[in-house]
This record gives sequence, structure tokens and C-alpha cells, in this order.
Amino acid sequence: MAELLYRIGRFAARRAWLVIGAWVLALGLAVGGFLGFGGTLSEAITIPGTPTAEVTDRLEQELPSASGAVGRVVLQSSDGSELTDEQQAGISAALAEVGGIDGVVQVADPFATRAQLAEQAQQVTDGQTQVDEGRAQLDAGQQQIDDGRAQLEAGQAELDATVERVGENAQTTAAQAQLDEQRAQLDAGQKELDANRAELEAKAAQLADGRALLDMAAEIRTVSTDGSVAVATVVFELPSNEIPDATKKAVTAAVDGALPEGVTADYSTEIAQGAISLGGAAEAIGVLVAAIVLVVMLGTFVAAGLPLLNALVGVGVAAAGAMAFSGAVVMTSVTPVLGAMLGLAVGIDYTLFILNRHRRQLRTGMDVHESVGLANGTSGNAVVFAGATVLIALLGLNLTGIPFLGLMGTVAAASIAVAVLVAITLTPAMLGLLGRRILPRKHRDEATAPVAHEAAQPMSNGRAWVSILVGIGVLAVVAIPATSMRLGLPTGASEPADSTQYRAYAAVSDAFGAGVNGPLVVVADVPGGVGEDELVATQARIGGQLAATDDVVAVAPVGTNDDRSVLVFQVIPADGPDSESTTELVHTLRATAVDGGRGTFAVAGNASANIDISEKLADALPVYLAVVIGLSIFILIAVFRSFLVPIVATGGFVLSLFAAMGGVTAVYQWGWLADVFGVSNPGPVLSFLPTLLVGILFGLAMDYQLFLTSGMREAYAHGAPARRAVMEGLHAGRAVVTAAAIIMVSVFGGFMFSHLAVIRPLGFALAFGVLLDAFVVRMLIMPAVMHLAGDEAWWLPTWIDRVMPDVDVEGARLERRHHVPTADLTPHD
Repeated sequence: MAELLYRIGRFAARRAWLVIGAWVLALGLAVGGFLGFGGTLSEAITIPGTPTAEVTDRLEQELPSASGAVGRVVLQSSDGSELTDEQQAGISAALAEVGGIDGVVQVADPFATRAQLAEQAQQVTDGQTQVDEGRAQLDAGQQQIDDGRAQLEAGQAELDATVERVGENAQTTAAQAQLDEQRAQLDAGQKELDANRAELEAKAAQLADGRALLDMAAEIRTVSTDGSVAVATVVFELPSNEIPDATKKAVTAAVDGALPEGVTADYSTEIAQGAISLGGAAEAIGVLVAAIVLVVMLGTFVAAGLPLLNALVGVGVAAAGAMAFSGAVVMTSVTPVLGAMLGLAVGIDYTLFILNRHRRQLRTGMDVHESVGLANGTSGNAVVFAGATVLIALLGLNLTGIPFLGLMGTVAAASIAVAVLVAITLTPAMLGLLGRRILPRKHRDEATAPVAHEAAQPMSNGRAWVSILVGIGVLAVVAIPATSMRLGLPTGASEPADSTQYRAYAAVSDAFGAGVNGPLVVVADVPGGVGEDELVATQARIGGQLAATDDVVAVAPVGTNDDRSVLVFQVIPADGPDSESTTELVHTLRATAVDGGRGTFAVAGNASANIDISEKLADALPVYLAVVIGLSIFILIAVFRSFLVPIVATGGFVLSLFAAMGGVTAVYQWGWLADVFGVSNPGPVLSFLPTLLVGILFGLAMDYQLFLTSGMREAYAHGAPARRAVMEGLHAGRAVVTAAAIIMVSVFGGFMFSHLAVIRPLGFALAFGVLLDAFVVRMLIMPAVMHLAGDEAWWLPTWIDRVMPDVDVEGARLERRHHVPTADLTPHD
């Protein structure tokens, strides 16, 4: 590999414009592909096969009208006063315009809905009054019949006494016939009265069921009790991830353009989400900090600009190429942003490693093209290996069996692959063009022979033990919050406080209760279906069972299938979608048998989906972590021909991983320093963050492990005592690793203030994880452990040494073939 990269480097340096043209063409094709085939990115995160997904798929078959996305428009008076009649009329007119937009199926006017509910309640009240009046009339009729029967029985008794005294005659027979006729009339009257009473009682039962349903749904309101806030729902024809941006913009334009004076409108994520943006001011600041670090380290703007330029080219190719596929596959909005974030960070670092080696060789008087080829064959070889470890770890996300996470890992891996290709092709081309101008002006015309520096002195055993104890202690303390980590997905509460999504979420929570932001869709199966006349009674009975469950605020029937064998309810929890009580409620309902139905309740909805996805991801994490750890050990044994180095490297990775998760929990779940990091509403940690963090942090940690430990291994192989070799390797690599780590922390740190709620905690976790891993694990704990181990650090059984592949990561054999001066090519300058 080293020889191949050497040849690629020399070719790129000699044919620079050809290589540059090829990358310009690749960038053009990627951008063209995005413009021609790119689709809409989605905020929705789904996993097939979860209980929620199964219910959702079933409802799409049973109730096709429920398959489209539902968004909210939250309207409120600017001064918090009750919306006036004129304002209400203006809002209704604006919503009527929304109803005519192509792609919108239905718009629920909050004031019309309120009026309909009030009318239904009045109808129930009027019906109950009629029932009460009817009962009074029936009771009066019953009294008349009872009085008639009493009179009839008295007449019958008198007639019977007469017959007994004088016997039957024509007169008594006629009197008996008259009494029988009166009795028949009373019986007919009683029968009619009983029928009327049965009909009235049936109507009373229906009214009672209707009253029960209204009472259960009383907390599901579209206008707040003080009249200052109203919520309209917009039902789209397509699912959330398929709604065109033009349709969303048309909705917001129609509402904003027709809003009456004194009224503001905010929108839920389904409506507010627009075209994806890969960068903003915060990300730019992160890149600016990286640029400053490069200028300080390299001493020239030309040298500092090269890693940035190459990284941006790689990000452009990878991000545009990834988004070109967004029209063919469902891609979450975080997917290309994650790829861009990683591509930018590693792209700068990988170019820096090659550039740093090339500059040191130029200062020894080496020919430019030879130096470019040799830097590409040595440091470029290490870059390929380092990139391969990150790439393998990210592709390993497909082993979790979670499609959106696998796609996220694949896109991120592609970004890493592009960054590596840019580093080993475009970097040599640019270096060939720049020649010796890549050096500071004072060094361009001079050649400095390699200088032998005084050998580094080993650290003391005491210092080693202190370094280990302090480093592990710090990481352990920082990791403590991770023991209480809860996983979830972003809601409107996670958005920036100045975003329309957050304002909509907060207004709904304040005016209607937190649970309204996370309604549950609950499905009950009724074997054989129910008759149309039995439907309301069945809904009332099952709805009452749901309403009696703890932490349920309101229940409302929302539909049935054609044969009325599937009854669907909306259930409003007491707390928000990311609360522990809502999670418990979902589990409770799924374990509750349907009264008079079959099986247990099935639950769907965004809150339920978030719970299922979080639990699925939590279950996949241990398996993925085991795979990554196993991969780490195998690769490092092959590279460093040692048992201890892989154990130390992997153990350090686990420590920095849990410490990073502890920091994320403290900030984003506990709310520590919430104002500093722009956390509007602390809540559960992003559910797929731990899994992504495992793959990404592993690869980056192995990068730094490689660049530090390879120097120790090389010094040891050249005869330096084991403990001195540790310090020589540390001194040789710490400058470039420090710069690379600061650059990565800066780039990732910029994403901590991203416009995407999903990206912010991920940016923090990666920045914090890299900071701890580079400066605590790799440059404090690892050298101390290696020092205490001495020669045993490089022990490996002979039989394993024979079967393991010989990986010449640093290209030492290439250096020997090209007679590189070896007295000192380490970054002491």
C-alpha cells in the first residue's frame, strides 16, 4: 500500500491540473445529481417492525385517510388577550385558503371545531331535557292507566257481586263486555306506553354514552380556556417525509399573508421543516477556529488554507452525492449533516498529517515531487489505515438492523472515504503546484540537515501512577451522569427557543397541557365488529376503560374501519411525549386487555414511536459495542504486534465513551450549563446518539492511538529502551495530534449550536469525547501505562505474530528504499 500511495502522490504532483480537474468534475456531477434527483429530507425517524410501525402500517390499510401527515398551526393574540370576533374571522379565512392548497386534504378550523363541540354538547343537553320531559309524560300516562285499572277492578268487583247475587242476565253480560273492552284499551295503552318508555330509555342510554364521550374528550380543545390561543390542524395527502417543500411554504405563506392584525402564527415541525441547510454561523465559527489553529501551527496562510480547501471539496462531493439519493430513499435530515460534519473534521486532519510530513521533508532539502510521493506513502498510508478504521466502524452500524441508522452510517462512511481520497490525491496535486511556497518565506530557500535532538527522558514511575489515577478518576467522575441517561427523540421542546417549532410546542403546552403535544393513537380490536346502533355504546365503554388508566387526561374516538371491528381512539397523556410517565403509560396500555374485545390495546403515534425507537436502539447498542471492541483489538494487534496496546487503546476508548455520554446527560438531560449550550428544555438524550458515538469516537480514537503509538513502536524497533521509546513517540506525535484534536473539537463544537436539534447534542458529544480521548486518554493515561509495562508492552506470542498480517502503517520499508534522512523528522519545530 505504501508503494502504491507513493506512486499516486508523485503522479498527482506531476499531473496536478489533471487531478484537480477530476475533482472539480466529481463535485459538478455530485451537485448536478442533487439538483436533478434530490428529494425531500425528513425529520421523522422510523424503524420497521416496531409495535408502533406495525400499528401504523395496519391503520394505513384499515383507515387509508389516516396515512397522511398532520401538522399544527398555533395561533395566538400578540398581547395574550382573548381573540376578538374579527380576529377569529380573519383566522378562519386564512385557514380556508390553506384548505385549497394542492396536497392539503383537510384543515380543521379551531373555532368551527369548538362550535361543533358546543353544538354537540347542547344537543346532548337538549336531548336529556326531552328525555326528562318524556319520562314525566310517560309517568303521567302510567298514572292514568293505573287509575283506570283501579277503577276497572272496582267495577269488575261490583259486577261480580251483582252476578253472584242475581245471576247472569243480559244486563250483566253487556256490563262485562264493556269492562273487557275497557281492559283491552288499558292493555293497549300500557303496551304503547311501555314501547315509548323503552324507546325513551334507549335514547337516554345513547345520550348517556354521548355525554360520557364528551366528558372524556373535554380536555381535547382547539381553543384555550381564556380564548387567547387556537390550534388548527392541517392534514396532508402524503406522509411527512414525502411532503414537497413547496406545499409547506404555501401553507405558511397562506397563513402569514392573511393573518389579522394582533395575531401571530407558529408551526409544528411537519410544516416548519424546509430544505436542508448544511451550515450556518455556528458551524462557520468552528471552521474559523480550526483555521486559526492551522495558521498558528503552519505559519502561512497558504499552508493553513490547503486543509480547509481540501476538506470543503470533500464535503461538497460527499454531501451533494448523498443528497442526490434522497429522492430514492427515505433519508433523515441529520444524515447528510452528520456526513458533512465528519467529512469536514477528518478531511482537515488527514490533509494536515500529509502536509506536516511534506513540510518537514522539504526543510531537509528533499525534492518537491519526491517529498510529496514519500509523504503520501508514509503519512498517507497512515491516513488510509486511520480512515479505514472509521469507515469500518460506521459501516458496522448496518449490523444493528436499524435501517435509518445503517443509512446514516453508510453516508458518513462515504464521507470518510471521500475525505481519504481527497487527502491522498488532491493534497499531493496541490502540494505539487505550490512547491516550496508551502513553507514560511524564511525557510523556502534553505535546506536544513536533520538535527539529532537530545533523547527524551522516561517519566518516573510515580508520575506514571499519578497520571493513570488522575486520568481515570476524572473520566469516572465525568461519566457518573451516564448512569441515569434516558433515551428519546427530539420534540418541539428540543428546538432553539427562537424557532417557530419551539414556540408552537410551548404555546400548546401552556394553553392545553404538555400531553397534547404527544397524543397517543390507541387501537382496540372487537371480534366480528359491532352494529351501527351499538357503536357509540361500545366506544363509550372502551373509552371509559382507557380514561380510567393512570396518567390519561382525555380520550376521544377518532374512527373505525368499514365493518367496525377496529376502533381507534386518541389518548392524551398527562405529561409530554418525552416524559417517563408517558413511557409507562404506553407499556401499561399495551399490557391491558380490551374490555369486550380481543387481545390488548395497540398503541401508535409520535410519542409511542419515539419510545419504541429508543428502546430498539438501546437493545442494539451492547451488540454493536461488542463488535467495535472486538474489531479494535484485532486491528491493533495486527498493527502494533502487541497484546497490551490493544487493551489499553480499547479500554481508553470505553472510558472516553462513557465520559462523553456523561457530559451529554449532564447538559442535555439534567440541564447543566443549559444557557451556555442553548438547551431550551432539558429532556432525554438523543436515542441514537450512544450508538453513533460508539462508531465515530472509536474511529477517531484509533487515529490518535495510531499516530502516537506508531512513533513509540518505531523508536522501540530502532533499539531505544521501552520506556524511553514511550516518551520519544509521545514527543514525536503530540504536536500534530494536539493540533488535529483542537481542530476536530472546533469543527464538532460548531455543530453544538446547529439549527438542527438532532445535530446539537451529537456535536457536543463528539467534541467532548475527542477532547477527553485525545488529551486525557491518549496523551496522559496511555503513555503512563506503556511506561509501567516496559518491554512487556510489545509482547506477542510467536504463533500469533506469524499468522497476523504485517501492517506497515507508517511506511517504514518505503522510507528505507528511498533513503530518507531519519535523524529527526519529528515535529520539534
